[in-house]
Amino acid sequence: MSKKKFRTVQDSMGNVEVPEEALWGAQTQRAVNNFPISGIAMPREFISALGLVKWAAAGANAELGLMTSDTAVAIQQAALRVAAGEFDEHFPIDVFQTGSGTSSNMNANEVIAALASSDLEREVHANDDINMCQSSNDVIPSCVHVSAANGISNGLLPALEHLGNVIDKKAREMDSVIKTGRTHLMDAMPVSMGQELDGWRSQVEQGANRLGDSLKRLCALPQGGTAVGTGINAHPKFGPKVCQLLAEQTGVPFAQAESLFAGLSSQDVTLEVSGQLRVLAVSLTKIANDLRWMNSGPLAGLAEIELPALQPGSSIMPGKVNPVVPEAVVMACAQVVGNDATVAIAAQSGNFQLNVMLPVVAHNLLQSISILTSSARILADSAISGFTVNENNINEMLGRNPILVTALNPVIGYEKSAEIAKKAYAEGRPIKDVAKEEAGLTDEELDRLLDPSDLVKGGIKA
Repeated sequence: MSKKKFRTVQDSMGNVEVPEEALWGAQTQRAVNNFPISGIAMPREFISALGLVKWAAAGANAELGLMTSDTAVAIQQAALRVAAGEFDEHFPIDVFQTGSGTSSNMNANEVIAALASSDLEREVHANDDINMCQSSNDVIPSCVHVSAANGISNGLLPALEHLGNVIDKKAREMDSVIKTGRTHLMDAMPVSMGQELDGWRSQVEQGANRLGDSLKRLCALPQGGTAVGTGINAHPKFGPKVCQLLAEQTGVPFAQAESLFAGLSSQDVTLEVSGQLRVLAVSLTKIANDLRWMNSGPLAGLAEIELPALQPGSSIMPGKVNPVVPEAVVMACAQVVGNDATVAIAAQSGNFQLNVMLPVVAHNLLQSISILTSSARILADSAISGFTVNENNINEMLGRNPILVTALNPVIGYEKSAEIAKKAYAEGRPIKDVAKEEAGLTDEELDRLLDPSDLVKGGIKA
C-alpha cells in the first residue's frame, strides 16, 4: 500500500500539510482537521450555489473594471465546473464547522483559485481574486438562499404540480364512486372518492402557493453587504450586479435584499421557508396516512382500495404486501418536521451582525426540499396513479352505514333518527328497512332521501 503524499501550504497562521492531489489549500485543510464531527459534507446543492455565486462575482468584478477579463474568464469557467459538480470530492468540510461558513467559502475560493491558476499558468489568489468584493458573511447566506430557491423553483414546485395533476386525474376517474365518509375514524355521511381526493389536491396546491409566496423573499440576497452589512471593500454596484447575473444564469429572479443588515444577521426568511416545508410535510403525511387506511386489510381492514404491490411485505409472513410508499413518505415528512425544529433553533442564533449557524441551516433546509421533492413524485407515480378501487367492499359498507339516517333529520327529527340508527346498528339491518318500520316512510320516499349519490351533493333532503 503506497503512503499518501502531502504538500506543505502556507497561510497567515503558518504551514499546514495538504494531500498532494487535493485542489484545496491551507484554510480548507485546517477545517478538515478541526471538524471531524459527522462525516456529512455540505450539500451538493449548496456547493453548486457557491460555484454560481463565485461565477457571478467574477463577472461583476470584470464589468466594474476591478478585474482583468482573462482572470474573470478563468475564474468563471472554474466556478461553473464547481457548480456542475465536477469537483465535489474537493469539498470535504463537515456541516458542523465554523458557524459563519467561512471554511466552506474559503474551500470554494481555494479550489477555484487552483483551477484558474492552472488554466492561466499564473497565480490567482483565493482571497484577493476569487473573494474580491465579498465576505463569507454575505456569500454564505446568499448561497443558502440561492440553493434553496433553485431547489424549490426547479425541483419541488414542479414535483408538486405533478402530484396535484395526478391526484386531479384520479379524482375525476373516481368521482362516481360513493363511499362511507369518516370523522374521528368513525362512520359518517357519504362522500364521493372524487371529493375526498379533491381535498388532497387542494392541500398540495395550497402548499405550492405558500412556497411560491415565500420564494419572493428567498430570492432577495444580501450579497454586497460583505462583513457586517455596510459593504466595506465592495464596489457599491457589486451586489446588484451579482444578483442580476445570477438571475440571468438560473432563470430565478434574484435581487439584492432591501436590508443587507437583516440579510446577514437573521435567518427569518429561511425559517419562513422551512415552516412552509413543514406545512407541506404535514399535508403529505395526511394524504399518505389516508392511503394506508383505505388500503388496510385486505380482510380485516377497510380495503377500499388496493395500492400497487411493489415488494414482499414480510420476511416471515408469505403473501403479505405492505403500503411501502406511503410509509416511506411519512418517514420523510417526519424528518422534515425535525429539520424545521433545527432551523428554528439555528435562526435564533443571530447575534448583532451575523448568524452563526448558517451551515446547519443549509443542510436541513436543502434536505427538506430534496426529500419532499422526491416524496411528492413517488407518492404520485408509485401509489396514487396506480391504486384500484374495491367497489364491492365500498358499496357493502355504505349500505350498512346507519349514519345515513342523518338525511332523515329534516323529515322525522333528530331524536327519532337516533332511535332508528341505534336499532339498525344493533340488529345489523339496513337503515332503510328500519326507517320504513319506525317512521312510516314509503319505499319511494326512502329511496329519494337516502340515495348516496344525491347525499354527497349536500343540502336539505326534505
